[in-house]
Amino acid sequence: MESSLGEKIKIKHTNRLLGYIQGEVSGPSVLFFAGIHGNEPAGVIALQKVMAELQSINSEIKGNIYAILGNLNALNAGRRYLDEDLNRIWTNQRIEQLDKKPKLLDEENEMKDLLNLIQNILQDAKGPVYFIDFHTTSSKSYPFITINDALINRKFAMQYPVPIVLGIEEYLDGPMLSYINQKGYVAIGFEAGQHQDEKSVKHTEAFIYLTLNFTGSIKKKKFPALPQYFNDLKKSSGDLHKVFEIVYLHKIGEWDRFKMHVGFESFQVIRKGMELAIHNNQIVKSPFSGRIFMPLYQSQGSDGFFIIHSIPLFVLKLSGFLRKLKIDNLLTIFPGVSWEEKDKMVLKVDLKTARFLAKPFFHLLGYRVRVQEGDFLRLSNRERVARKKMYRKEKWY
Repeated sequence: MESSLGEKIKIKHTNRLLGYIQGEVSGPSVLFFAGIHGNEPAGVIALQKVMAELQSINSEIKGNIYAILGNLNALNAGRRYLDEDLNRIWTNQRIEQLDKKPKLLDEENEMKDLLNLIQNILQDAKGPVYFIDFHTTSSKSYPFITINDALINRKFAMQYPVPIVLGIEEYLDGPMLSYINQKGYVAIGFEAGQHQDEKSVKHTEAFIYLTLNFTGSIKKKKFPALPQYFNDLKKSSGDLHKVFEIVYLHKIGEWDRFKMHVGFESFQVIRKGMELAIHNNQIVKSPFSGRIFMPLYQSQGSDGFFIIHSIPLFVLKLSGFLRKLKIDNLLTIFPGVSWEEKDKMVLKVDLKTARFLAKPFFHLLGYRVRVQEGDFLRLSNRERVARKKMYRKEKWY
């Protein structure tokens, strides 16, 4: 391994299922993923520790807990990925090709194995199912949550005392959790801090225990340390228990030369016109004022940096209200707006005739731009596939 934290993963990982605990009482199925990126060992270390602690007290656990490793070969090599980013290939097109290609890339084999494991778990699940994906960042950062913008994700994520960032699905193709969310399940990502920071392991441990409590897998009275875990995460997040939205991504081409200026941290306030990086020998200035998010300080990766803005609470409440009313059913009365398919999953918007409908308006209703083809936008929605019945009786819902 190339890192100090990586060296703590002492064994060569060949088994994707790092741990499994079956409670004595039926309940939710919670799937924790770590190591989707092989240079992010904090989640693996935290899961090893917590699963070992829980094994001896499974009589206190409801349902099933799974600890799943992502990119085994990249983890063993201490690299983000070997052939391509495992967290950018979970598209329907790529998945459909898995059984057709004569030879798969390394990460395609990893994805195929993960898919089979997930499908087997879902077949056996008796109660609500939760997907939690652990990551860390190359820059310094507060711990934070990333989610696809669906109300079930929002409601579940709001229980944690950390910042929440919406809308990443609009800027990234093929994250694993976007694929899972398309199937209607609660799916959230937790970024615990910087790759090699020991605090990232502690943050992840706290997040695991809080998740198990929020899902009903463990009871608060049986785990007296839960309030401390909550307070530790709250303290580590400063005063940033807010909801943010991504408004910009600076992309990097495969052969581009990119270097962030030294010293930027996620959630740091930036001004429009501020110099941020050098890209192919050109100075990159911020196109907006806001906060910088996940600036890239590693050799592998195609996302230079994001810019985020905070979302006012009244906008979040209005958005939830409009979605419950299913106001989007009326969108096609506007000229230039139509359903691409009869299932009403994707809106097609003609920018020539519907340019008066701004992107924030569609965001309110849960639609995110997935593809722009000439003068047309294709916008997808997570609300129509959300398995609300699965979660409706849960305390957090």
